[in-house]
Amino acid sequence: MAERDYYQILGVDRSASHEEIRTAYHKLARKYHPDINPGNKEAESRFKEISGAHDVLSDPEKRKLYDEFGEAGLAAGFDAEKARSYRQWQEQSARAGGTQEFDVGDLGDLFGDLGGIFGADRRTRPGPMRGQDIEAAMEIDFLDAVRGFQTSLTLQRPVSCDSCHGTGTRPGSTPTTCPECRGTGSKSMVDGPLQFRRTCPRCRGSGQLPGDPCAAYGGTGQLLRPETIRVNIPPRAEPGKRIRLRGKGETGVRGGPAGDLYIMPRIRPHPLLTRSGRDLTMDLPITVGEAVRGATVEVPTPVGKVKVKIPAGAQSGQRLRVKGKGVPAHGQSSAGDLYLRLMVRVPKEKVAHEVIEKIDQAYTEDVRKDVRL
Repeated sequence: MAERDYYQILGVDRSASHEEIRTAYHKLARKYHPDINPGNKEAESRFKEISGAHDVLSDPEKRKLYDEFGEAGLAAGFDAEKARSYRQWQEQSARAGGTQEFDVGDLGDLFGDLGGIFGADRRTRPGPMRGQDIEAAMEIDFLDAVRGFQTSLTLQRPVSCDSCHGTGTRPGSTPTTCPECRGTGSKSMVDGPLQFRRTCPRCRGSGQLPGDPCAAYGGTGQLLRPETIRVNIPPRAEPGKRIRLRGKGETGVRGGPAGDLYIMPRIRPHPLLTRSGRDLTMDLPITVGEAVRGATVEVPTPVGKVKVKIPAGAQSGQRLRVKGKGVPAHGQSSAGDLYLRLMVRVPKEKVAHEVIEKIDQAYTEDVRKDVRL
């Protein structure tokens, strides 16, 4: 699969500022939002792609890794320092007359197969092994992420075979010591300045070769079983902050404990609201009359509707603060604030010439007097 260019997806340069990325994202999100394009699968797919790109480029740490290593740098368990050491050695080898050049694609092998750089890989030890963790992405509505909610998630979880208890070996059959690694489960390797232990390819780190394979499930020792899990999404869920469910990952091997399930929230943008920490911002349309004379208007918030006073002489773009009506309080954290950005809307229908003249006469100074280059 070709590597995606997150900058191209959002239509910004690689040097784009955080504000430029945010602006481009909201413009595209409004255009392709599922609520605005009901039933349009193409728009839904585009929206997910845009959200994924924004999730990476809006996070300084993720963006730094993506710029340096591409999508490989975003993989779970990726170690940037080890990758830089490996790249530095390969580049030095190339300058010394070698032919090998660093490629981001090497990183999958480097941290998948050779995961024990500067130390032994935990998978190389025979005996009980903890099950692998599982990551599951979950799309969450903007307001649900703000308020928190409970939901159900159905997953196909690998569980141990009832017959062989996950060993993959027929009950009563005796495993033998692996001759390749002599039962250690790993082999020592040297690559330039790096010395590490690699999982034995023959026994796959167990240190033993199985006896007769279990007849069930092709001798794999595992089967996929659907399980519905109740998930509590706490208030203030944020993209990139994983939610951990202990013991809901893959089952352990040879009696080891189960891994964990990590929920990765993907927050759908809201057509009106944006969020910064505990605070929310909303564009609030007002009429010309409300801006000139002032008014009291009703505004929806995550905790219900409130009355807000628009001051006389309000300007388009002016911000009003509604204290305590942003992200609701949770635990020891207080509630955030709601900021209203006033947007003066002129009538779409034709207005009588006399009315327009009276409005123009109300201006006592040149509205463009401060526009200078």
